[in-house]
Amino acid sequence: MYRGVSCAVVLPAYNVAAHLERALTTIPSFVDLIVVVDDASSDATAAVARRVCEERTRSTDTPSVLAQHERNRGVGAAISTGYDVAVQRGAAAVCVMAGDGQMDPADLPSLLDPLVEGRADYVKGNRFAHAELWRAMPKTRIFGNVVLSLLTKVSSGYPRLFDSQCGYTAISARALLALEGGFFSRYGYPNDLLARLRAAGARVVDVPVRPIYDGQSSGIRPWTILYPMLFVLARSFGRRLWVQRIGPVFGRRAPRQLPPAQGSGEAEAALLPARPR
Repeated sequence: MYRGVSCAVVLPAYNVAAHLERALTTIPSFVDLIVVVDDASSDATAAVARRVCEERTRSTDTPSVLAQHERNRGVGAAISTGYDVAVQRGAAAVCVMAGDGQMDPADLPSLLDPLVEGRADYVKGNRFAHAELWRAMPKTRIFGNVVLSLLTKVSSGYPRLFDSQCGYTAISARALLALEGGFFSRYGYPNDLLARLRAAGARVVDVPVRPIYDGQSSGIRPWTILYPMLFVLARSFGRRLWVQRIGPVFGRRAPRQLPPAQGSGEAEAALLPARPR
C-alpha cells in the first residue's frame, strides 16, 4: 500500500519482450497488484510476462497477473482491460506504466500523492516540466507532442495541462467507475480520456516525470495516426460543447458526474466508489 491506499500498476505490452522484465522488476514494493496486458504480441512478450509475474508473486507476495488479448486491439484497449482487472481486484488507485521501460518508477509517488491527498481524481505525467526533456526526447517528438498538447487543451477543456500524450498516469477507482465506457482503443486514447474526465467533472493535474528513451525507436508513423487523432480531437471538442453548452439548452441529460467522496475520510475510502445505502 502507498500511504494507506491500495494501488495497482497496469502495463500495456505489445512486442516489448526485450524490455518488459526490466520494467516489471523495478516497480516499487508498495504496489499491491501488477497487471500486464499483452495486446496479442507477435514476439515473446506473453512468455516473459508470465514468467516474471510468477516469479514476483512468489518472491514478494504481491499478486502479478497477465491478461491477454486474442487479437491486437490497441494500447487504449489494453489499458482499459487493465483498469477492469485492477478495479475488480479492489485497487483504490490505478497507475499506468509503459511495458517498454520508458517510465521511471521513482516518479510513482509523485503521481499518487495528489490522489491520496484528495487534490485530484486523475494525475498525468508531464515530461515537459522535467529538466531532462530537451536532452532525452527526439526533437521530432517534441514538436509533435507540443502540437497535440495545444490542440488537446482546447478540445478537452483542461487549459492548464500539457504533454497530452504522456501515458504515465494515476486514477482513482471512483473516477474510473464514473466514466462512460467505450474508450478510444488506439493512439488517441489519452486525449479521449481527458475529454471524458472533463465531461464527468473530474479534477485533473499533471506532475513532472522523467523522460526515458534509451535510443528506442518509435513504432508510431505520423501519417497513420493523423486522421484518427483529428477525429478524436474533434469528437472531444464536440462532446465538451454538448455537455457545457448545447445539451442543457435542449434539456438533455448530462453524462454521469463524478460523485463527491463518501466514507470515513480516510484516503482509501475517498478513492473507492461510494457504496449504495
